[in-house]
Amino acid sequence: MRHAALCLALIAGIGAAGCAPLRSHQGYIVDADLVNSVQPGVDTRQSVQQVLGTPTLASQFGAGGGDWYYVARDNRNYGFQTPRVREQITLQISFDPAGTVTAVRRSGVDQVARVSPYGKTTPTLGRQRGFFEDLFGNIGTVGAAGGPAGGAGGRTGP
Repeated sequence: MRHAALCLALIAGIGAAGCAPLRSHQGYIVDADLVNSVQPGVDTRQSVQQVLGTPTLASQFGAGGGDWYYVARDNRNYGFQTPRVREQITLQISFDPAGTVTAVRRSGVDQVARVSPYGKTTPTLGRQRGFFEDLFGNIGTVGAAGGPAGGAGGRTGP
């Protein structure tokens, strides 16, 4: 009887452990005092990197060479479920062409988009092809449309 009660308690403990939430943090660790010390018109790229460190992302486009992004995200999930974002802080720092900070913007979890894939295949326009058509469908078509192999297609003579 005692052995059965011990096994039952062990199974219940394992089952309860599977329902415990898993928490994780990804990205930048935000220090509010350091973030508030970055001032537009005063700081430069070098001073921002000394204070906040290397950005999570650096944009490649835009006037002035782009923006820097510092992203911090806290997730939570149960067992083997897909993690769900509980809290996110995105710090965007914009620079002018000379490298001086022009703006510091903060955004949160409201900017997170949930993307649901469409099944296991990508929908395409056109005819539906099966496995064997995909595998053997191009046999004999290489070089047929463009004339001789290596040519530019069309006529080769006068």
